[in-house]
Amino acid sequence: MKITIIGTGYVGLVSGACFADFGNSVLCLDVDARKVDMLKAGSIPIHEPGLDELVARNSAAGRIAFTTSYDEAVEHAEVIFLAVGTPPDEDGSADLTHILSAARSIGARLNRPVVVVDKSTVPVGTADSVRKAISQELERRSARIDFAVVSNPEFLKEGAAIEDFMRPDRIIIGSDDEQATRVMRQLYAPFSRNRDKMIEMDVRSAELTKYAANAMLATRISFMNELANLAEELDADIEAVRLGIGSDPRIGPHFLYSGMGYGGSCFPKDVKALLKTSVDHGRTLHLLKAIENVNESQKAVLFEKIARHFGGRDELRGKTIALWGLSFKPNTDDMREAPSLVLIQQLLQAGARVRAYDPVATEEAARILQTTAVESLGSGQLALVASSSDAIEDADALVLVTEWKEFRAPDFSLLASTLRGKAIFDGRNQYDPAIVRAAGLRYYGIGRRNPWTGQ
Repeated sequence: MKITIIGTGYVGLVSGACFADFGNSVLCLDVDARKVDMLKAGSIPIHEPGLDELVARNSAAGRIAFTTSYDEAVEHAEVIFLAVGTPPDEDGSADLTHILSAARSIGARLNRPVVVVDKSTVPVGTADSVRKAISQELERRSARIDFAVVSNPEFLKEGAAIEDFMRPDRIIIGSDDEQATRVMRQLYAPFSRNRDKMIEMDVRSAELTKYAANAMLATRISFMNELANLAEELDADIEAVRLGIGSDPRIGPHFLYSGMGYGGSCFPKDVKALLKTSVDHGRTLHLLKAIENVNESQKAVLFEKIARHFGGRDELRGKTIALWGLSFKPNTDDMREAPSLVLIQQLLQAGARVRAYDPVATEEAARILQTTAVESLGSGQLALVASSSDAIEDADALVLVTEWKEFRAPDFSLLASTLRGKAIFDGRNQYDPAIVRAAGLRYYGIGRRNPWTGQ
């Protein structure tokens, strides 16, 4: 099948490469000429394990290509996927500027029937707006061409996106057009060979399903963070609680990990967008607002532990804090809404120095923090360094921010002899407190027993 993907960001590039790998002819369009030139040259603008090999293989086979030309992209397609960004607006709503611009560009060029698919995460009612935008362009041209607009939300986890796309647990198709539904069934048939994974529904329900899924996962994270903070007051261990409740099949073990709060490109903006949608329709989602509030406050918890360890915020001035990990989760360079950014800002404002290392996100972090190596920010100093050992050099304490594999089994004896403050702050509850303490270090986790006494 001939597929056009509009947008070569995270969702668009992964989707295009995976469709191509199953034998489809895919043309990816992006208005950013620099990005398209990179892709044509074999460079991948995002970090996703396995994506570079997947794109290279299908480019060599002639199954995937890249362009900046809407004329070429629309002419190519039987199915057009809209996978452009929907960043949050100032009021929390999703900005549909790029989606509607793409829709108008399609309408201005469409010359034969096509199925247009909303792949981006969009508010309920966006398909109607896309349909209207295309229809208006057709009317201007006095053209009568059949087309359908379908909702097909993505459920990709950064760091495991290719596996998620190739072996989906469900494929949501929101469609009010029987022929469009048949086309989508044909397109996704190779991904559903062991069982029928397609769930068909109306367009608006499909649009809401995506937001509901992310809101539910965000709910579980904030719920566990609330319990973790209570567990510390009760001298209980949230890791034991997690295992206890996760073994209940009605609850399950996923997304029950407490930590520094959720970040990334999806949960924060989707929770905000759903809240805005509810307000626009005269409803207040009290639970969702609480989830957002919990998450924002959770990003400050680790700083409070660090300040308390050193005797107060004022005692942090001149201290050097090592950070392992910057991206919001491992196996990605995504720094959007990353808890590390909040922690770095708090430490620098308190007068501490920060030495931070991440296996892949350093360049993106430097862009966001507007620093390339060591640069004065506020009243402190920030260094983005080249290795985990560089980060702990001359450090008073270590903070685990992102649970990359290379941080899982450090030499705690070496850390005990290196860290002047003899303390590890485990923002992901990755380490065994008993092992850390046996090495002569103070251990501070999230919701772990006796966090302040070191017992």
